[in-house]
Amino acid sequence: MANAYTDTSSGSLGTSLVQTAYDRYVEFALRAVPLIRDVADKRPVQQAMPGSSVVFQIYTDLSPVTTPLSEDVDPDAVALGNTTTVTATLNEYGNASLATRKLELFSLSDVDPAIADIIAFNMADSLDTTVLKTLVGGPNAIAEVGGNQVSTFAGTYTNGTTQKSILGTDTIKSRDIRLAVAKLRANKAVPRQGEYYWVGIHPEVSHDLRAETGSGGWRDDHKYSETGSSEFWPGTIGTYEGAMFVESPRMFNAADGTGASTGSGTFGSAWTYGTGGVRNFRTLVAGKQALAEAVAEEPHVIFGPIVDKLMRFRPIGWYGVLGWQRYRDASLVRLESTSSIHTA
Repeated sequence: MANAYTDTSSGSLGTSLVQTAYDRYVEFALRAVPLIRDVADKRPVQQAMPGSSVVFQIYTDLSPVTTPLSEDVDPDAVALGNTTTVTATLNEYGNASLATRKLELFSLSDVDPAIADIIAFNMADSLDTTVLKTLVGGPNAIAEVGGNQVSTFAGTYTNGTTQKSILGTDTIKSRDIRLAVAKLRANKAVPRQGEYYWVGIHPEVSHDLRAETGSGGWRDDHKYSETGSSEFWPGTIGTYEGAMFVESPRMFNAADGTGASTGSGTFGSAWTYGTGGVRNFRTLVAGKQALAEAVAEEPHVIFGPIVDKLMRFRPIGWYGVLGWQRYRDASLVRLESTSSIHTA
């Protein structure tokens, strides 16, 4: 005769007493570290008055003097040139969600901290994405097209081939980085940190670049730190050809260059985005003052007041008033390529 006891087997009273256990700690979606907004290092320091836009002024330098002064001649005064201006338009940005009274009462996990965490990340994610849209539209560009390197620096498409579309084999090359850095130095662009320019690169593009070997190949970040710890930006993966590389999956990529920029999909009638499903990636190389940022109200998380009649809804969101504009185009170069591990 079987022992008489209550267990969890089918048909037993114990079956109805067994409950599913839940972890009260809620995980969040996988996230990329916000990095791109930090490129904006030009901000107003003496804003004359409140306004819907901020105008930045840039003086041009005087021409070098190579003729010695005469002892008995008072040199003529030289007029300063007109300033060039860059305007950053201030816009409102924000997002919000509602926490309901019923959700707070019935939820096993603590709702408010979870929503606040989601809102805070959405703020950082949104700002990074918005900044990137401004950065990728610069006029200086280098591309791998049909196995050849072409660029807007050459003025026209003159590489001896009729191929004008980025192909599935047109991955980034070290020559693209060298040319970008050389042009930035020639333009007198100030490096972002020490002697290094900043490079924002998609992980699938850096995969191709880091595959290059030899004496001129990739050098790890820790080899440039006396202490062995990173002295560069968060997300820095190493230095190469005079630039420090920061990986971000937010860097622009799309099949056929969809949504690449405002206006046309060509640059100086030199090349077009990949066709037939070829994925276009954009890598950015920048010095200081490539991007200007104007802030009327720094973005921040807001716990809104309860205003409904039954006091059941409480908004949680973020809000800010700010804007961006490319400041010195001479400090910014865009690289166009595809990736060997994600061509479509």
